[in-house]
Amino acid sequence: MFSEIDARHMTRALKLAARGLLTTRPNPRVGCVIVNDGQVVGEGAHLKAGEPHAEVHALRAAGDAARGATAYVTLEPCSHYGRTPPCAEALINAGVARVVAAMVDPNPQVAGRGLKMLQDAGIEVQHGLLQADAEALNPGFIKRMRTGFPLVRIKIAASVDGRTALANGASQWITGPKARQDVQRLRAQSDAIITGTDSVLADDPSMNVRHGELGHWQAQVAAAELQQPLRVVIDGRNRLAPPLQLLQCPGDILLASTGEYECDWPAAVSTWRSAPRDGKVDLIMLMMELGKRGINEVLVEAGSNLAGAFISAELWDEIILYQAPKLMGNPARGLLELPEFTRMTDAVSLQFNDVRLVGGDLRLTLTRRER
Repeated sequence: MFSEIDARHMTRALKLAARGLLTTRPNPRVGCVIVNDGQVVGEGAHLKAGEPHAEVHALRAAGDAARGATAYVTLEPCSHYGRTPPCAEALINAGVARVVAAMVDPNPQVAGRGLKMLQDAGIEVQHGLLQADAEALNPGFIKRMRTGFPLVRIKIAASVDGRTALANGASQWITGPKARQDVQRLRAQSDAIITGTDSVLADDPSMNVRHGELGHWQAQVAAAELQQPLRVVIDGRNRLAPPLQLLQCPGDILLASTGEYECDWPAAVSTWRSAPRDGKVDLIMLMMELGKRGINEVLVEAGSNLAGAFISAELWDEIILYQAPKLMGNPARGLLELPEFTRMTDAVSLQFNDVRLVGGDLRLTLTRRER
């Protein structure tokens, strides 16, 4: 169905799409390559919401050479008017002869309509080339479009004996600088970072992305263009009040609570309330709210109670565990607060998706093993 040449050009389109890893939210990361008579005549990537999509950039580069060409796109061209005109229409007007899409757009506003528009205009259409690679670029966008919920990653730093802090609460630093730099990259590709009140009161964190700590990713985006994720603090009992280190850094903050605050917050801070669920913020309703706000990927950086609550509620997709070659002893604080299991069949079964060394620490990426 597809040739080696097709695969080579789609691979290039996927690499172009990855350029938007830190900047396209809430839009998906998309790349496009236009080829005419065996020659690449145009390339493009979507880099920022509200700016031209990948197909438009590629068509502008191709000019008249787009007529009769093949367009390789990592995601089905859009068919509706949003902040930009539909890309399917642009491809038709440019006179391309063939469009190869890696995957169908899960957005209900598109979902095959873009491909049908192209077919109705007499353009040869194919899809499914390197689909798994295209899906891996936009896991959060795909999940949100299909379920209304964002993709949730839980990040944990622990010792070999599964401890996340000493008995007195000290936890800086369990892991080394390379692992902490890797966490900055996780933050940078996330739309929101979630933590709890206990972590804020204990550590007074900034929860922001520091451009100078992105390592080789610094070249992907200028410091002035770096998008800070929404910082979400779950403050069920309304214990927070200024001043906080959170307020000293640029970017928006959302306080999720079950009641009204008596203090005044700066303009960057908004509040959201849920009806109490077992006396706490309803995490299911919060995830639905973040989905409505266009949040694709969430990173949970919290203590054992809140991280355990996400797992118990089955509101997670990945656990990223940084394990340091240290032993912290029995009195130290444990990895997660989970309910007691009385049967091994009740235990949460995980599978390893990736295992690698990051500096002197081990990074484990785990997902749920289906029963």
